[in-house]
Amino acid sequence: MPKYIINNNQQNTGEHEVHNETSNCTHLPHPSNRINLGFHANCHYAVAQAKRLYPGKKIDGCFYCANECHTR
Repeated sequence: MPKYIINNNQQNTGEHEVHNETSNCTHLPHPSNRINLGFHANCHYAVAQAKRLYPGKKIDGCFYCANECHTR
């Protein structure tokens, strides 16, 4: 099961990206900027978890490793 993280730093467009940490994504944030979301069956569950934990933040999936959840 993939492990997901969210970038503590927001993108220029304002959202915080959810990444599949167990993928070979070349766009993972620096380890000091990663917030652990845990293991999830897919990015949809990870994004939902991030939205529950951080309701005031815009959340989006990474284009490269969570493309199914990338909306911006």
